[in-house]
Amino acid sequence: MTTNTPAAYSSQWSDLRGASFSQGYLDAAGVRTRYISSGSPDKPLLLALHGIGGHAEAYSRNFGAHGEHFWMVAIDLLGHGWTDKPPIRYQLTDYAEHVLNVLKALGRDKAHITGESVGGWIATHLAVHHPAVVEKVVLNTAAGWTAHPEVMARLKSISNQAASDPSWERIKGRLEFLMHDKSKVTDDLIETRRAIYAQPDFAATMERIMCLQEMELRRKNMITEPQYRSIKSPALVVWTSHDPTATPQEGKQIADMIPGARFVVMNECGHWPQYENADEFNRLHIDFLLGR
Repeated sequence: MTTNTPAAYSSQWSDLRGASFSQGYLDAAGVRTRYISSGSPDKPLLLALHGIGGHAEAYSRNFGAHGEHFWMVAIDLLGHGWTDKPPIRYQLTDYAEHVLNVLKALGRDKAHITGESVGGWIATHLAVHHPAVVEKVVLNTAAGWTAHPEVMARLKSISNQAASDPSWERIKGRLEFLMHDKSKVTDDLIETRRAIYAQPDFAATMERIMCLQEMELRRKNMITEPQYRSIKSPALVVWTSHDPTATPQEGKQIADMIPGARFVVMNECGHWPQYENADEFNRLHIDFLLGR
């Protein structure tokens, strides 16, 4: 028997092969919100928040391991993925309100919250302004502390271009921005995001999402040093050796401001360590959440 399938072929379905998971929609105070979940509701809730322009599949390689210990729920953020997209300029208070309403829809008053990039920024905002809902918090290459004009301009440009022209190459380029190892950008992942970006009027939504890459508005939403120092939830800050948005030193600055926070740098990873090196991320992430 012969096959033409590439030896290194990877699919989100193979990522989920060992996981018991479900996908669906919930009503978060009138916002139709798409989610992927693993584990069961009798376990502690772990709410996972993806980065800007992203979607719940950012955690496709983490559901299996985490579902053994938690009810892991990854959502498409407000304006993202297959969740509703109101015509607003998306700021931290908008995202945070949506997440709080998701918690209510899930029947929980608190959760462990893990966030990557903008998801980490939202998680930080919740830990600062709504501490009662945050059990433990994980900030994974989190935005909200730095504002590098060249990074912001590049991210805004490649995101708007991919949304206005959701071609294979544009989407591939946008995803390659996230990875240190570009081979991790699989055909399956490209097509998943291409379908999202090809939705009617998504280009206009992306322009509104990208408002946080405008310096004046970004600074109004950024987390201050006193706010980081006010965080009471146990915190883990995960950074990488090749993050395209900020250096490990900047990640350590965040960890040093949060009382008692742990700081870890994952080597040979970019902006998606939970995807690029899922085994290591799952181990250190679960150990932290379980208090090991």
